[in-house]
Amino acid sequence: MSARTLTAVAVLLIGLSLALPALATGYVVYIGNLLLVFVVLSLGLHIVIGEAGQFSLAHAAFYGIGIYTAALSAKVLGLPFWLALPAGGLLAALCGLAIGVLSLRMRDIYLALSTFAFGEAMQWVFLNWTPVTGGPNGLAIPPAEVFGHPILTDKAAFPLVAGVTLVIVALVAGLHASGLGRAFRAVRESEVAAAAVGINVRRTKLLAFTLSAFLAGAAGGLFTTFSTFIHPDSLGFQTTILVLTMIVVGGVGSVTGALGGAVAFGLVSELLRQVPSYQEMIYGGILILVMMYAPRGVFTLVGRR
Repeated sequence: MSARTLTAVAVLLIGLSLALPALATGYVVYIGNLLLVFVVLSLGLHIVIGEAGQFSLAHAAFYGIGIYTAALSAKVLGLPFWLALPAGGLLAALCGLAIGVLSLRMRDIYLALSTFAFGEAMQWVFLNWTPVTGGPNGLAIPPAEVFGHPILTDKAAFPLVAGVTLVIVALVAGLHASGLGRAFRAVRESEVAAAAVGINVRRTKLLAFTLSAFLAGAAGGLFTTFSTFIHPDSLGFQTTILVLTMIVVGGVGSVTGALGGAVAFGLVSELLRQVPSYQEMIYGGILILVMMYAPRGVFTLVGRR
């Protein structure tokens, strides 16, 4: 992501933070909040797949860990938002590190299957650990608090969600341009060549996996600022596929692609909410078209013109 694009994103988010809560309905602002959560979630998956070239199908699980940790930290411990959000991210990162240690010895389809198994196991935990997660009845999320003031509406949450999202976009763009980002991409292109120039391949892949899980957990923490309820059904494999589709359609390996794909496909997902039977068919059709005519992603294609 160029400095000009990052500046444009910053101006857009600041402008929306000022205008949207004043001019739009509560539903529109809710969609805006949800799209920003998708942006953070997609950037997390972008780090492990787009930058480091590793398969991961556990992102919905890390996202759920972030949601439940942030919600329970506020509900049981009374932690404010500024502590609950990083708590969700850190627990997700620790889980990501543990799964990475166990599964990154594998590659390709075997790595994908091991992370898929973790995601399915975590959804079972969300559904059956009833005393903690509420089980199939879901969990009521208390209002997030900032400096003692509860956030009670989507409009009140939007500037906070936009601000945190802007910081994360800037950090991921900085990571892409840093030496660590170049090490990620070196491992993605050739582990043998990366090791030959002195890069610790295993440590680099673990770091990418852990950072990716942290951002997914942080996205879960952001979700608790404007949502009042979470159900395990929304944290299943479909959510992982949705986020994976966002970065593939936007452009694998591109921060701009992940950002654009999250916004575009988040809107498509919301438009298709009333026709759930057709969602998978339409997602599949879009993926086929993108793979045929824009394999590097829609937004990277636009960026080159």
